[in-house]
Amino acid sequence: MYLTEVSTWDMVKKLYRYKLNSYFGVFTSLVIIQILSILFSLNGTGSSGGSSDTFEYNMNIYSGTLILAFMMGWAFLVATLITTKAYRYDDSSFVSNRTASHFSNILFLFSASIIAGITVYFSYHLFLSVVSLFMKVRVVQADTLTPIQLAQGITASVLYIFLFTSLGYLTGMLVQVQKFFVFVLPALFIGALIIDGNLSDEPRLLISLGSFYGLETSFIVFVFKTLLTTGALYGVSILVSRRVEVRP
Repeated sequence: MYLTEVSTWDMVKKLYRYKLNSYFGVFTSLVIIQILSILFSLNGTGSSGGSSDTFEYNMNIYSGTLILAFMMGWAFLVATLITTKAYRYDDSSFVSNRTASHFSNILFLFSASIIAGITVYFSYHLFLSVVSLFMKVRVVQADTLTPIQLAQGITASVLYIFLFTSLGYLTGMLVQVQKFFVFVLPALFIGALIIDGNLSDEPRLLISLGSFYGLETSFIVFVFKTLLTTGALYGVSILVSRRVEVRP
């Protein structure tokens, strides 16, 4: 039993190192997506203004929310891509153990999430510099983060991104089992939004899901929620993968 566990862990490490060295396109796309997110953020996330007899003012609100949203979308797509046949067959050329393949994928996606989460912070400050230098806007920050708050913010970004990798991984596995999920899953998602909008004056589904994580006041509870959800989604993905055809 002990020898089996050591052997599996060795295979996981071997595949993990291989993916870090070979999947450079993932990190190239990360840079491209972050540049695009900065460009899209130039319009700001909100604005307000006012005037009196002697002056008027306009205020634009800038945040890193859109940059993080782009990163979550990127994470979903990357995780989905890793489940495709080409990537699975790459793994089978090294090992025939599906467990090792899954855990190496999860480790790789977690590493990518850490890098993406950290760069979200730096991209946001780069974005503020671009706004200040090239748009002739005076940037005023309402508050200054303490080191603990900064660490919590980066950790939250990493966990959000990692959560979306698990969602993408499950989506990819479902598609590999049955191709009709390519059409069924988007239809179910859009249909749920339409029904939600018809049942109430304003859609609540996405807002409720976002509030479940985003409005959590306890950081420890937030970490527990995201890790539990992420672990559950990856667990279901591994179970679903048992029905995926094995390479001859």
